[in-house]
Amino acid sequence: MALLSGTFAIGVNAQGTKSELARAATRLTEEQRILHVLNRLGFGARPGDVDRVKALGIDNYINQQLSPEKIDDQVADAKVKNLTTLNMTTAELYEKFPQPGLLLRQLQRRGDLPPDLAAARDERVKAQGNPGANDSKNTVTEMKSETGEMKMQTGDPANRDADKAGTAKANDNVDPRDNQKYREAIRQYYLQNGLQPPQRITAELQASRILRAVYSERQLQEVMVDFWTNHFNVFAGKGADRWLLVSYDRDSIRPNAMGKFSDLLVATAQSPAMLFYLDNFQSVSPNAQLTGAGQRPGGPLAQILLGQRASNGNGPGPLPNMTNNPQQQRPQQQARRGINENYARELMELHTLGVDGGYTQKDVQEVARCFTGWTILAPRGGAAAAQASMNGPRADMLRENAGRFFFNPRAHDDGEKTVLGHKIPAGGGIKDGLMVLDILAHHPSTAKFVATKLLRHLVSDNPSPALVERVAAAFTKSDGDIRQTLRAIFFSPEFNSPAAYRAKVKRPFELAISSIRTLGGETNGGPQLHQWIARMGEPLYGFQTPNGYSDTAESWVNTGGLLERLNFGLTLASNRIPGTRVDLNHFLGSGGEAQSLNKTQIMDRFLNLIVDGDISPKTKEALLKQLNEQTALVVPAITAETPRGNESRAGEMTDAPPRRQQLARVDANISDPVTKIVGLILGSPEFQRQ
Repeated sequence: MALLSGTFAIGVNAQGTKSELARAATRLTEEQRILHVLNRLGFGARPGDVDRVKALGIDNYINQQLSPEKIDDQVADAKVKNLTTLNMTTAELYEKFPQPGLLLRQLQRRGDLPPDLAAARDERVKAQGNPGANDSKNTVTEMKSETGEMKMQTGDPANRDADKAGTAKANDNVDPRDNQKYREAIRQYYLQNGLQPPQRITAELQASRILRAVYSERQLQEVMVDFWTNHFNVFAGKGADRWLLVSYDRDSIRPNAMGKFSDLLVATAQSPAMLFYLDNFQSVSPNAQLTGAGQRPGGPLAQILLGQRASNGNGPGPLPNMTNNPQQQRPQQQARRGINENYARELMELHTLGVDGGYTQKDVQEVARCFTGWTILAPRGGAAAAQASMNGPRADMLRENAGRFFFNPRAHDDGEKTVLGHKIPAGGGIKDGLMVLDILAHHPSTAKFVATKLLRHLVSDNPSPALVERVAAAFTKSDGDIRQTLRAIFFSPEFNSPAAYRAKVKRPFELAISSIRTLGGETNGGPQLHQWIARMGEPLYGFQTPNGYSDTAESWVNTGGLLERLNFGLTLASNRIPGTRVDLNHFLGSGGEAQSLNKTQIMDRFLNLIVDGDISPKTKEALLKQLNEQTALVVPAITAETPRGNESRAGEMTDAPPRRQQLARVDANISDPVTKIVGLILGSPEFQRQ
């Protein structure tokens, strides 16, 4: 294994050398270009894809992928059909998948808290040393505990140890039996009332990404969904974002992934997921009048909730006294309100202009003023109705519209602003923010920044300045049309040069999907497969900071990461990922033909299948040496123990009640030569690159 790791590292570090640059003078063969296109415009080739593209024509295939709406995608649609959360409104998600702490508080206020559940909760609180704690503090504790649990389930390597340590510290004084009683009481209540654990929302969203990447014929569409989701990163582990991300993917990212950048920018800016993640939902003008009677049920606030004020044309007005994120702020901090600059800063630094895009701290402050009042109605769901002691039509309105974007003019700074030299007149209301987005979408720095990121993702880690300028010009000329910008990339000499061929190291998500596709595998996209993606370093929606996952090789090529990649290939080849299957014997022929093949012939057959036979002598030598060693490979496989299991049909998720999935490492002896060969090829530098 060390031999292959060394080969991979050498291969990556060789980029940019004179020998590599010399190859740029030659041309890619037709099959190399087809593989290149299938890898960059999609998640790799399935068996038979190379021949299909050859028959269609490479340029025709690219043009086809640039118009995904014309491509029949029934297979992928069928695979995600059983993921019911994908079609639910945010309000429905709040109702069906409630956060346990808030649910308990709501039940207690209504006087409906079952005695056994109340007793289990009280025992747990008492054990934590908070016998006199009020229900608000208890709710905060519950949300902190659940958020930490979600982070560990995503498997984010950067946070896993810290989360475990934090959870252990929080539970130092808690008898494990009290925790068990508490969880079992909640589990029983959920089962009896037709509720589901909120963890399922994230699991189904992750599964949908996996399934569409594996099965969709609209491969470029899925590549761009992946790209923009990372560009406009939102972390699922922050408070309400677990419930808000479904709408973010369905309503903001997917419909705009191949459209106009300006439309995508507005969609993400008005997305409740982004508003919550970067705290803009609680950003208000210092002069806003949001205290007093306006917060009392039945006062002016009630009129706003019923749509008599503060409407942006999309429905009733917002709840001015928005609840803060309890995991980020202490109770004494929650009373302090004012302008929040988080979104304004990340909007310019990460979404549009780039860190060197020519803006100042004063611009950040002015942009933040423009986005005051861009908020969310009831960001914690229908529980807000109970907390406000509301019932009747007001409570119904909250439940039906919870988690929606609203502009609240009472929270907005309506004075004159100046952003990047542009004057924004007073009294503009919601138009202030829209004007800022238009200025940024059409700024030259944005064209250059977006072009650079697209080229880094689709061509090479270090695209040439000349190519960046040409693609930025295409972006500007087309008014930010993403398809036209992509066309300029795909038909550029640099994209089609040998220097770009296998110049990119696959991120873990890309590696997992391409491995399944190249072997013609089947998957249900379930948690066990996602755990491997997370274990390799890229849990979907699991990156905490707004900059998203790195798109360069140096972030992914290290000893630990390479070993996990090799282990993944061997585990996949040995069918040790529940819910995901590959049939290797299918590629060996039947009967006597399969029996007559020796190890070298088997290797050649799978080299042709997986890397089209295009492999360096050094890598092949390393593969043969490893293959001929007599010792069996020992790889750690992941299993997830969940009630009722996850051995469901493709596209189906478990209906398991809330219970922590326990990860266990199981030694799997890989002695079968076919499995060993395939696993090693999947771990080779030629396949790890694209």
